[in-house]
Amino acid sequence: MGLFKKTPEEKTAVTRMHAADKALNDNSDRERKDGITEETPEYQRLNRAANEAADQVSWWHGGTKRGH
Repeated sequence: MGLFKKTPEEKTAVTRMHAADKALNDNSDRERKDGITEETPEYQRLNRAANEAADQVSWWHGGTKRGH
């Protein structure tokens, strides 16, 4: 397998990371539109989920996981 090719597990993790990022961004847009300027419990929950998802993805593929 090449250096930049993803395993099926990595592809799944990347998909989960993108979904978590989208949920966080959609929520942020909605809260901003509603005039909410502080971090809500929902924002904090989604942010934590996005960070946890990024921890499962190699930094080569856009996540924060270092090494193997």
